Amino acid sequence: MERIADYEFVRPLGSGNHGHYYLARRPARLPVADELVAVKVLAGGSTPDTFRRAARELAAFAAVQSPYLVSLYDAGRQHGVFYYAGEYLPGGSLADAAAGTDVLRAVGHAASAAAALHAAGIAHRDIKPGNVLLHDSGAKLSDLGLSHVFTSGLTLTGMGELSAVEYADPDVLHGERPGPEADVWSLGVLLHRVVTGRGVYGELPQGNGLLALRKVLVSKPEIAESPVAGLVAECLAPATERITAAALAARLLQ
Repeated sequence: MERIADYEFVRPLGSGNHGHYYLARRPARLPVADELVAVKVLAGGSTPDTFRRAARELAAFAAVQSPYLVSLYDAGRQHGVFYYAGEYLPGGSLADAAAGTDVLRAVGHAASAAAALHAAGIAHRDIKPGNVLLHDSGAKLSDLGLSHVFTSGLTLTGMGELSAVEYADPDVLHGERPGPEADVWSLGVLLHRVVTGRGVYGELPQGNGLLALRKVLVSKPEIAESPVAGLVAECLAPATERITAAALAARLLQ
């Protein structure tokens, strides 16, 4: 794929969460200073109704004022394919963080971003290492989870790719509506992963999402000893007892 609408692609940036990412040249019509932007093209087609719903959610996301959220610039639909464009951060993500990265600061910034969304009545729904993008001053949270708009059927498909099931709140996998508490669960699992180097379910089967899902559904999370073990436990507590994203950010960034 070389372009969509008036976005000329420079190179692919990867795939995930029902779509493909591209580095693209900024169209002249966009009133931003960036020369390059990141464009996500959703896999498969979208109906006019799903386009309206997704555009409405992205507009709400873009309206939230936080220095810890990736800026969204544009959204559109060409030949039934939905895409959106936003700020490009070349520093990679927590999924491939270099040695020496201040992971506590990065997760703290992601929690701050989630707290801003929650204050606006929005749940992110897809917090995972690949969506915490790094830059010189810390990190920004990207890629609002829109999978529920484009897919129907099993609740787990609404959470995104099965490879990200490690970060999904089991209550949501069992049918509960994702809300702020589910984002906090994801932040806790993320914090555990980047500090200890392992998941709360151990290592999940690679390349087999259904086996990974089965392990998550039948296993009890195990929190490894670490300086943040107590904080992770507060994130994975029963929903009504869970720490808030704002409180988590404050603890991590103190």
